[in-house]
Amino acid sequence: MTNQPVRLFYRERGQGKPMILIHGFPLDHSIWDAVAEDLSKKARVITPDLRGYGKSPKPEGEYTMRMMADDLIALLDQLGIDKAIMVGHSMGGYITLALAKAYPQRLSGIGFVATQAAADLPERRQARLILVDEIKRKGAQAVVHANLKKYSRNAEVLKYTQELMLKAQPHVLMACLRGMADREDMTDFLKEIAVPSVVIAGEQDDLIPLERTREMVERLQRGWLVTVPNAGHMPMMESPQQVTSALIELLQQT
Repeated sequence: MTNQPVRLFYRERGQGKPMILIHGFPLDHSIWDAVAEDLSKKARVITPDLRGYGKSPKPEGEYTMRMMADDLIALLDQLGIDKAIMVGHSMGGYITLALAKAYPQRLSGIGFVATQAAADLPERRQARLILVDEIKRKGAQAVVHANLKKYSRNAEVLKYTQELMLKAQPHVLMACLRGMADREDMTDFLKEIAVPSVVIAGEQDDLIPLERTREMVERLQRGWLVTVPNAGHMPMMESPQQVTSALIELLQQT
């Protein structure tokens, strides 16, 4: 078990203002490939694998949102980046909020994609902990069974998402579920975020209700909402051009 930052695997494309695209649970950097390719014509785009995923180290022990934020700060330090635009998808959004609270001086802008600031309601927290027990018995297949259909209504996106879910190691899945269940409520913190912040929401997201994203925008000092029609929880794969456009607008505001 280690609380030290781990050295994350990442891909880098383009040049200009640095923008870090952070994947959600239980995926990897490749969900951003289409967006990153287009964005790299305008910015320096970095897509890391979070601890536990893809080609990054997979330590045992807890994976808190703050710990994963510390990993990203270590990556910025490694790359000589003082300030970056952080774009977090789902769990990546929770990590971005933890980073914004601990390291506000390292941010020049934020993108929140299919995520929320509120902590888990008791029944959602309980569902995560039940899923931890299921993973002990069935491995990654338990996550596919519990969550896959909620990620998208697009068959190709679901197929790819399932492949990524099944690659995830059980100890990592359990550590992240516990970390998300225990994360703090960041709703009140939103009003302290002073940098430009775009909130991108799929209109058909079955995991994050649209009202949650609207609440975020209302509290952010410099926030605006982009809703993506015909997209669920994976708008960067379902409608990459729309997500790219929204992030280019964010880039222009920073």
